[in-house]
Amino acid sequence: FQMTREQYILATQQTNLPRAENAQLYPVGIYGWRKRCLYFFVLLLLVTMIVNLAMTIWILKVMNFTVDGMGNLRVTKKGIRLEGISEFLLPLYVKEIHSRKDSPLVLQSDRNVTVNARNHMGQLTGQLTIGADAVEAQCKRFEVRGSEDGRVLFSADEDEITIGAEKLKVTGTEGAVFGHSVETPHIRAEPSQDLRLESPTRSLIMEAPRGVQVSAAAGDFKATCRKELHLQSTEGEIFLNADTIRLGNLPTGSFSSSSSSSSNSRQTVYELCVCPNGKLYLSPAGVGSTCQSSSNTCLWS
Repeated sequence: FQMTREQYILATQQTNLPRAENAQLYPVGIYGWRKRCLYFFVLLLLVTMIVNLAMTIWILKVMNFTVDGMGNLRVTKKGIRLEGISEFLLPLYVKEIHSRKDSPLVLQSDRNVTVNARNHMGQLTGQLTIGADAVEAQCKRFEVRGSEDGRVLFSADEDEITIGAEKLKVTGTEGAVFGHSVETPHIRAEPSQDLRLESPTRSLIMEAPRGVQVSAAAGDFKATCRKELHLQSTEGEIFLNADTIRLGNLPTGSFSSSSSSSSNSRQTVYELCVCPNGKLYLSPAGVGSTCQSSSNTCLWS
């Protein structure tokens, strides 16, 4: 090892340098109030982390967070399942809503429940509103079907209303009121009840292209009116077929005959006479026809 002269001189000069007598020593680190502030912030941070962790655990416990979902909400393979009462503050978009097999599906609102149907363009095509006073349906066609066979029980559109039930029962005291004509193949009363067709202020008209049949299998048939009752057949005939045909309250004509005047009190047989205007009246029967003798009854008709 060889050292040059310059290196030797430099080395000897550094070792012979006088040291400073008043050299100041500075400690390394944080001391005093800075150290206390640092410990305080570290302690505050530790307490904040503990409180945050405790609140997180409490929220997870209260909201019932699990691997499958949160609270009453469960995520399954078939979709989302809600148990209990659920409240949605914003719109809910789903494809189908089903209830459990052992419980009904309840949709409840403080004001009303509205179900809307829209097409692919977003236009409203159907609306069902269930309110406190009424249930309103706005659509092109409204149908009510049976649960067993799916048969249409009631349908309504802009042109007609169809009732497909086997029996239409009106329980109101005033019955059914129709503003226009009624078309039906059969009108029948309930068992042990009378069938009554009445028009209080107007006329009652029954028409059919192939005839109208009125029958009472176990009772009487009665037709009453205030003014006139017309039985008219334009092409056929009016046929009365019964064991006994009685015309009550017919006027009785009288004729001046000395032989018959004494026996009027005992008269039990009468002759049915017809006036030219079609009025019927009774005339005391004699050996011959007495209608001509008592024709003065037609003068008052």
